[in-house]
Amino acid sequence: MEFTFLGTSAGTPTRARNVTALALSPSGHKPWYLVDCGEGTQHQLLRAHHSVMQLRAIFITHIHGDHTFGLPGLLSSASMLGRTEPMDIIAPVQTHRFITTTLDNSDSSLSYPLNFIDSEAPDFYWQDDHAGVTSVALSHRVPCRAYVFTERNLERQLLQDKLRDYDVGPGPSWGELQKGHDVTLPDGRLLRSDDYTQIPRVARRVIVAGDNDDPTLLADASIGSHLLIHEATYTQEVSERVGPWPQHSSAEQVARFAQQAQLPNLVLTHFSSRYQSGPHGTPNINQLAAEARQHYQGQLFLARDFDTFRLEKDLSLSCLTAENS
Repeated sequence: MEFTFLGTSAGTPTRARNVTALALSPSGHKPWYLVDCGEGTQHQLLRAHHSVMQLRAIFITHIHGDHTFGLPGLLSSASMLGRTEPMDIIAPVQTHRFITTTLDNSDSSLSYPLNFIDSEAPDFYWQDDHAGVTSVALSHRVPCRAYVFTERNLERQLLQDKLRDYDVGPGPSWGELQKGHDVTLPDGRLLRSDDYTQIPRVARRVIVAGDNDDPTLLADASIGSHLLIHEATYTQEVSERVGPWPQHSSAEQVARFAQQAQLPNLVLTHFSSRYQSGPHGTPNINQLAAEARQHYQGQLFLARDFDTFRLEKDLSLSCLTAENS
């Protein structure tokens, strides 16, 4: 599972960071999913390895503009490039109205259908061949969600000795069983894939959270999860000075929660535009990293635009781009 950050700034872009968007590839680069779509996301994609032609679904955490204003442009560009495959839009119902109103009032139309799915439905669940997705309600100024991506259809390992003991030698039936298909042999015997294969590893599970001032809301979802991607808009000192109204988390808040929840990997994103990335900028983004490290002993990263991470099958997390602080 790979993740490329297309925007890591909160509210407004900076010279180094665009507003929020995350590309998630459950299996290589095709298909892939997009979580949030801030203004300029389609420009960021021009510098990444993802094509809108293979984009399977867009997940919107909440309606604020720094998470949604890039939608009409991206969808229209996909149409101009000749896309015909349907696209799922998992989002609050207001997002549906925003997209259709913008297209209607700009003499725009799409060459492919959009399937709108209400992310706030109480029984929300989405899946394709690669991932199953649930959501968790967060605490923000408007309804907001975290999306929990769980790997599906893991590769199976044949129990070859068991098959031979049952007098089933190598052949096409082995291939079908390994694909997860039950097989009826010529002599009428039924072989169930679950009986003659095993899945040798656990399914990878990732939480991608939207804006949220209460990380503990993710406690249940964190059980069995291997990575949390969460906002850290401020340091704790700035958060206390700004006050509760923005309803964002500090680096300390998220780090304390991740440590308590025993999450092995944590990636922070959605940083206030006040934080500078250069070595001499002040206040500096390194302050967020230093604060988080005081409270979290797991694998910690601060995301930068165009950083790509891979959650390996052994559940370790690596940054595939330049050295990450």
